[in-house]
Amino acid sequence: MFPKPLPSLTPNTYDYESLPMVKPTGFREYDARWLFQKEINLMGVQALGMGLGTLIHELGVRPEIITGHDFRGYSSAIKYALVSGLMAAGIRVKDIGLALSPMAYFAQFALDVPAVAMVTASHNDNGWTGVKMGANRPLTFGPEEMGRLKEIVLSAAFRLQPGGTYEFVENFAARYIADLTDRPKIKRRLKVVAACGNGTAGAFAPQVLEAIGCEVIPLDTELDHTFPRYNPNPEDMKMLHAIADKVRETGADVGLGFDGDGDRCGVVDNEGEEIFADKIGVMLARDLSALHPGATFVVDVKSTGLFITDPVLRENGVKADYWKTGHSYIKRRVTELNALAGFEKSGHFFFNAPIGRGYDDGLVTALAVCDMLDRNPDKSMADLYRALPRTWGTPTMAPHCADEIKYEVVDRVVKRFESVKAGGGAVAGQKIRDLVTVNGVRVVAEDGTWGLVRASSNKPELVVVVESPVSEERMREMFKAVDGVIRENPEVGAYNQTI
Repeated sequence: MFPKPLPSLTPNTYDYESLPMVKPTGFREYDARWLFQKEINLMGVQALGMGLGTLIHELGVRPEIITGHDFRGYSSAIKYALVSGLMAAGIRVKDIGLALSPMAYFAQFALDVPAVAMVTASHNDNGWTGVKMGANRPLTFGPEEMGRLKEIVLSAAFRLQPGGTYEFVENFAARYIADLTDRPKIKRRLKVVAACGNGTAGAFAPQVLEAIGCEVIPLDTELDHTFPRYNPNPEDMKMLHAIADKVRETGADVGLGFDGDGDRCGVVDNEGEEIFADKIGVMLARDLSALHPGATFVVDVKSTGLFITDPVLRENGVKADYWKTGHSYIKRRVTELNALAGFEKSGHFFFNAPIGRGYDDGLVTALAVCDMLDRNPDKSMADLYRALPRTWGTPTMAPHCADEIKYEVVDRVVKRFESVKAGGGAVAGQKIRDLVTVNGVRVVAEDGTWGLVRASSNKPELVVVVESPVSEERMREMFKAVDGVIRENPEVGAYNQTI
């Protein structure tokens, strides 16, 4: 009999070393995230493994799973605690060791294993841990599976059984790298900055880019789990500024930045301009739809309106589907619609055949960017960016809001904008043309300027993004209006970054 997990325990006590601790809010919409030692302990991770194993049997999936871990000082210990729980639940574990999240997803195909549990906190700051899980490749869990997993773990409703085994898969990274690089080299000699923020991607990204024919300029590629310069997050302006500086210093053709577990890629052009990922998505959609006219692209609600209005995409017959933010949601939608690709403003890109296997891989995105430049030998990255219709957009901004209250706050914000629209009122000086409430609220003014507010799926934050096709002034007016509604809620704190 395994004890029922407790929501909190005091470290450095008898109970902390004798009982499982699992804070309920760590079970998020499509993966799990906790502050290690403050919100979950190793015995709690063991309980998570037993719960995941129980759920796998419940789903009727063959009881085999891929595990791996990212480069943080505590990730391997967490993985082995998870593995012990999985084995207790009768799961046969294949461990690929230190890995990127997409390497674990690839292993599901390469080793013919149905389930995956990748130990990673992705782009979260040090101190965080988490698990990205799935049992139906290339998909990862959504709210239904995460809700059931939470129920099993917190009630200790484990079904423990014999049959669990452990196998370490040696040198699996070489197999992953070979899969990415077994292709023709690019013809254009590209000088590429590969920035990894001292995270896991530093062990893999430079050699993959070199293997396809790029001249690679490494930036913070040495593995260092203290992340001494900045958090490896290509949505973070500090990382983007560092890439831009290196591009200008070296005269590189492009800068590519990878997050902590390598499933996202950020891009800086040859002039040092930091291009938000949704605009990169439009550029890639232009390039790919020329090869695949009439293609469907799924994009998240944080993304630019250009996927609908861009004249080149319209001419190529592109169908754009705006969907919920989150790697699990977009991945699932790409599969459902058999879309060519899915793009998130965060830098998660999902490519279906013939480019990828439907899951998010920052290195596949990097290769797609290099191929786009290779197919346009007379144009620079800056030329391709300038060819897009001009819009003025903010970075992703995140005001603090506790996990326990953030969804309620967003519901209040949605109702507030619905009330304004119903009453014929104005937002940022104009009437509301549209409200998109598939994920939080995206309020669109008559001139196309829009602002989004939603709850972060993996951190105690709200998410705010604003864009205007008219002017920077209109963008700022919309931000002021949206922020004004947010500030009606005293539970909302300071932004991580703002305009």
